Amino acid sequence: MKILNTFKQKLKDGKPVFGPFMKSTDPAFVEVAGYSGFDFVILDMEHGPSGFSEMQNLIRAALLANVLPIVRTSDNSEVSIAKPLDLGALGVQIPQVKSAKMAEDCVKAARFFPKGERGVCRFVRAANYSSLPREEYFRKANDILIIIQIEGKDAILDLDNILKVKGIDIVFIGPYDLSQSLGVPGQVSHPQVIEAMNDIVKRARALGIVVGTFTDTPQLADLWKKAGVQYISYSVDVGIFTNACSQLVKDLNA
Repeated sequence: MKILNTFKQKLKDGKPVFGPFMKSTDPAFVEVAGYSGFDFVILDMEHGPSGFSEMQNLIRAALLANVLPIVRTSDNSEVSIAKPLDLGALGVQIPQVKSAKMAEDCVKAARFFPKGERGVCRFVRAANYSSLPREEYFRKANDILIIIQIEGKDAILDLDNILKVKGIDIVFIGPYDLSQSLGVPGQVSHPQVIEAMNDIVKRARALGIVVGTFTDTPQLADLWKKAGVQYISYSVDVGIFTNACSQLVKDLNA
């Protein structure tokens, strides 16, 4: 759990952490992200093709390369949240959390008693297939990260109540879905989107809650870092690869 403690300490010290979304099912790309020095990777089950069989190998690759494995779940159901944790993910990032009730349900699904109601099984990878002492497993399991995504008007309307939910480690603003909810799909730099995001950041930080978001340009990453956003997801593995290949082709043909 050293990697998780280091991650949490950086946030506690007010430092930013950076990591990409990963849609590739090839563990090599996850290893590359780790060896490159990213703090975390978000292994994407909402918009990526990975199933649970692939996911366990992506998590292994992340731990091998000393980068924190966080799984974005396909939805907010109990199974979708608990299963990546059984596989050894050190955090779950849950999309489309629209109310305090949904946030509370996410915490219950991700943590064991007394902090939650997660389904109990010790014969899983996260418990070293039952070789880890049960008390140690349950204690470590309750230290994992819970990240909820705020992505639309419904969540903003209930934001004060969402921010009061105990057990949430990071509130992540999804700028693309938020832009759609505000009637300007894809325009993540639109004044309405920037205003709404700044409002969320200020309200969360006033309560000492860590805020995250997605960016795919250095300019936006710098903007949100200066605004106090600490958990910054920078682009997507396939997008990073596309940009690198496109630039290489331009350079070769110059």
